[in-house]
Amino acid sequence: MNHKDLDAWKQAVFLAEHIYLETKNFPKEEQFGLISQIRRAAVSVSANIAEGAARNSDKQFIQFLHISLGSLAELETLIILSFSFGYIHEGKKDELLDLITHCLKLTHGLVKHLRNKKAYLLVNNPNH
Repeated sequence: MNHKDLDAWKQAVFLAEHIYLETKNFPKEEQFGLISQIRRAAVSVSANIAEGAARNSDKQFIQFLHISLGSLAELETLIILSFSFGYIHEGKKDELLDLITHCLKLTHGLVKHLRNKKAYLLVNNPNH
């Protein structure tokens, strides 16, 4: 499975692009703190989807998808904190949280698809 064909990966890249644009407006003193942490979490989502897709087992792919889900949860928290600190306005916070939610749904859907595929193979080919 090529990661570049996956909607979950495409949306994660889109999210990271938006995160990078928005964090350009953060205070300079956050360059090595919050900005760095937010950007790392955002990039981690698509990178782990890509790495998981390159593995030769669905079990490993699912493991990397769970890492992506963890990065999305971290990113969600960091965006909420950024709003609390006054670094982003409410409309931008809501927009970014909507993008994160969309990525979460796509990634959960991919996990479910891979688990269903495995269950199907076990039922229809017990020697697999």
